[in-house]
Amino acid sequence: MIIFRLIGESFRFAFDALRQNKLRTMLSLLAITIGIFVIIFVFSGVDTFRGKLQASVDKLGSNTIYIQKWPWSFGDNYPWWKYANRPQPSVRDFESLKERMGNADGITFEISTGNRTIKYRSGSVEGISVSAASQDFNKTWNFELQSGRYFTENESNNGTPVCLIGAEIAEGLFGNDEPVGKQVQVLGRRVTVIGVFVKEGEDMLGTSLDKSVNIPINFAKGILDVQNERYNPQITVRGSDNVSLEEVESELKGIMRSIHRLRPNQEDDFALNKTTILSNQLNKMFDVVNIAGWVIGGFSILVGGFSIANIMFVSVKERTNIIGIQKSLGAKRYFILLQFIFEAISLCILGGILGLMLVYLLALVIGAVTDFHIILGVNNIVLGIGISVVIGTISGFWPAYSASRLDPVEAIRS
Repeated sequence: MIIFRLIGESFRFAFDALRQNKLRTMLSLLAITIGIFVIIFVFSGVDTFRGKLQASVDKLGSNTIYIQKWPWSFGDNYPWWKYANRPQPSVRDFESLKERMGNADGITFEISTGNRTIKYRSGSVEGISVSAASQDFNKTWNFELQSGRYFTENESNNGTPVCLIGAEIAEGLFGNDEPVGKQVQVLGRRVTVIGVFVKEGEDMLGTSLDKSVNIPINFAKGILDVQNERYNPQITVRGSDNVSLEEVESELKGIMRSIHRLRPNQEDDFALNKTTILSNQLNKMFDVVNIAGWVIGGFSILVGGFSIANIMFVSVKERTNIIGIQKSLGAKRYFILLQFIFEAISLCILGGILGLMLVYLLALVIGAVTDFHIILGVNNIVLGIGISVVIGTISGFWPAYSASRLDPVEAIRS
């Protein structure tokens, strides 16, 4: 109880000193406030971006591998000439994989073509994406239907002219009417709508089914050259839940090399792309941004730390005779030490709270002006307060230590 009383009295002395010197307190707070604001705003923005992008990546599937001609890569030195002569993933590759792949919950051959128009009677929606996929599309892509149903196996195998449409297309063509059962015209053919995707909204990667039409791949074969490079053919493999991604990738690589009859000394003529490539690249990018935030905010906090240390030395000088009286009345050294350390910590915490309030207000403004809502998480609030406490302890220790070592007689005389 004595310890808690001492802490309470130390904080009371500290706040009395801060209240008596309002202008000096505000000037001292400025650098700490700016520093905490910069660091926490950068961290909050990065965390929000990271969360939204990771949600977009997760929608692609954390245990999903994409067999494509071009590998996913980031940077200036992309060796495109190495991959230009690679073959496109083919229907033959897909059928062979279906027969031989063991650790997969779903395997899909799919193509996509953009900037198309879909019509219904006198209405039309432009700029849509038409994709065609085999039966396992519902196993390799995460989506929900707000009405209707998915393709049956017979519809996929027979190439029945049916389709699934996005929510924006349904709103644009049918308004409040039920789209299921209606016939629309797409790619010059009449197809029957059997389902409507749930409205998703465009994510950070720009992937959305809201303006997408999905048809069976066997139906698309009669309209398009499904192995043409312009339609971005790919094979999507969703690994089994109880099997690691590395094991799925290893099996997939061996089977693909066997299908393409590659000799042991030959390089792969296909790319196995996975979402971890995107995640790792995003982590590297955000780490750089975080470091920049620490550097920029760190300079402000460093200046603020020196400013607070200087103010604390001035405060000790002004209250030297009071310190002498306290010591002559029996105050211990640690009480004087805690008194000034808590004053410095209080000053820094106040600056940190002001910085966090600025972050919150700026996040509200950005959310009101744009659709991007920055989230000030509990972890960043704790981080801001923690930094304030550390800076206050470091900045206030030496002035507090010098105050605790004063001789009471000399201090009273001053």
